[in-house]
Amino acid sequence: MTLSEGGMRFYSDSEVDSLIDSISEIALEAIEQAAAEAARAAALAALEREAALLRETERWRGEAEQYQQALRLSQRNGWRNMLIAGLSCLVGGFVVGFAVR
Repeated sequence: MTLSEGGMRFYSDSEVDSLIDSISEIALEAIEQAAAEAARAAALAALEREAALLRETERWRGEAEQYQQALRLSQRNGWRNMLIAGLSCLVGGFVVGFAVR
């Protein structure tokens, strides 16, 4: 290790190799950390998408249940209206039949 005329220090080959090894090790650790962060971010994004899909599914399920209830109610009312109309026609037929006689 010597100083040149300009006051610059020259490094030996072993010092340069050691420095390169240290920088390489730090770089690899940084890359691994960045990859882990990216994996965590991707997992979080996937969970957020899944949660949004579940909320949407629940909304659609609620709407489907409302439509099913409305359908059952209209079917029940339809049967009742049909029965009332049939009985009305039957009674009307008897009234007309007896009145015509």
